[in-house]
Amino acid sequence: MAAAPGHWPDPWLLALFAAGAVLLRGAGCTVNDLWDRDLDAAVARTRSRPLASGALQPHQALAFLALQLSLGLLILLQLNTFSQVLGASSLLLVATYPLMKRVTFWPQAFLGLTINWGALLGWAAVHGSCEWGVVAPLYAAGVCWSLVYDTIYAHQDKHDDAQVGIRSTALALGDKGTRPVLTAFTALQVACLGAAGQAAMMGPAYYAGVGAMGLHLLHQVWTVDLNNGSDCSAKFVSNRVAGALLAAGCVAGRLMPLA
Repeated sequence: MAAAPGHWPDPWLLALFAAGAVLLRGAGCTVNDLWDRDLDAAVARTRSRPLASGALQPHQALAFLALQLSLGLLILLQLNTFSQVLGASSLLLVATYPLMKRVTFWPQAFLGLTINWGALLGWAAVHGSCEWGVVAPLYAAGVCWSLVYDTIYAHQDKHDDAQVGIRSTALALGDKGTRPVLTAFTALQVACLGAAGQAAMMGPAYYAGVGAMGLHLLHQVWTVDLNNGSDCSAKFVSNRVAGALLAAGCVAGRLMPLA
């Protein structure tokens, strides 16, 4: 979306962001597993994780985290100064997100704030600043999306979570409340993506991508068996298709912008 109208995104920046996304997401998982190793050991789905099972020790995980963050820093240093400061500021969210499941039934909202930081950073990396009319609704859309897929994900563990004291939107909303609330978040996401597209003067193909993504999410929400862990996991994984639809719409909408 930050690319010049009629042009492809910068392939070098795409490569940097692809690597950076893997590293930062991986660092977040490492931090999460460090914080939650005792809780993970009490949940059937997570007790085989390396730290929870004892296959790895905390000092080994810390060394791996240092490697992940060091490589992430090398990538961040390839960007402009504004982006470096903006990117580094996300580390506080990454470090504290795992604590949220202990204090609120809405840790998925905090996850959304953490994992969608790239909505701000991507624009900044191209322009050296944030165009808030574009990135603010884009960021909000990402938060809504995270609430949808991670609530479905959390339904896998709701029985174990209730026993060990882990909080989640799956427990807060229950089976009856999940579908209507996630439908509302999907609608809000589509509206925010529409607003971001208008601000960025995206072409019609962008809105086709947004619409296809919205329909994909609604299909997830209304067909998932919330009491079947395997189906919840499959619906969660299918968000890579939702993301691909949006990405394709972004690229096509930029290559064929509004006149």
